[in-house]
Amino acid sequence: MIATTRRKSWLTILPLCFSLFILAGQLAIAQTPKTGKLTIKITGIRNSEGNIRVALRTDENTIVDSRVVEIDTKTSTAEAVFENLAEGTYGVAVIHDENKNEKLDFNEVGMPVEGYGHSNNPAKRQGPPNFGETKFIFAAPGSTVEIALIYWP
Repeated sequence: MIATTRRKSWLTILPLCFSLFILAGQLAIAQTPKTGKLTIKITGIRNSEGNIRVALRTDENTIVDSRVVEIDTKTSTAEAVFENLAEGTYGVAVIHDENKNEKLDFNEVGMPVEGYGHSNNPAKRQGPPNFGETKFIFAAPGSTVEIALIYWP
């Protein structure tokens, strides 16, 4: 009698457990973020000295990934590719690091002496743009963002 009751209990619970297992798998698939490829194309590079530094941000202070890329001397352009990037809101900051010292250099009065740029190509002005001006929505499977560098005379 006890063995029969246990067998009936397992036969009743087994389909429920199997259904929960299937449902958990479907939820895991549904919650997996979509990823894709983001290509950053940099234009307006004034010379082939140094390299291009590209920073991918999720807010004003958070760099989630960065690349150092070489300049194509034939086209005066550069390209950075971020693969398997999760969908979301991002901003990109770029500098033309002509002397390869890993930072944007400024003159005595605080003006940049190297090129720089941001996603959405905000207008040239004193001081950097805020994140709100540079942010964009990235969605899989991918997209290309073009950034034109700015140089001060």
